[in-house]
Amino acid sequence: MRMAQAERRTGTHKSGRELRSELNDAQLETLNELERFGWQLKFVRRPLFQPSIPVVFDGDRKHYAVLEPDGTLNEHPAFTIREG
Repeated sequence: MRMAQAERRTGTHKSGRELRSELNDAQLETLNELERFGWQLKFVRRPLFQPSIPVVFDGDRKHYAVLEPDGTLNEHPAFTIREG
């Protein structure tokens, strides 16, 4: 029998300022432009032994994308976000 994977989310949410502090200049520049169109930085994924992945959502919360290290917007990341 497989053990259920433990939930890694802590339930505490970082402020927008704390999340933004994890972005580089190129990502911040892109985020500033996206915010003009209603997008928001919602969280930053931290996969083990890999760079952090900032995730942004559109104003309607229907679409999400990743801010790549070079500041480009990846609207088709290699993972899905569960609803909840």
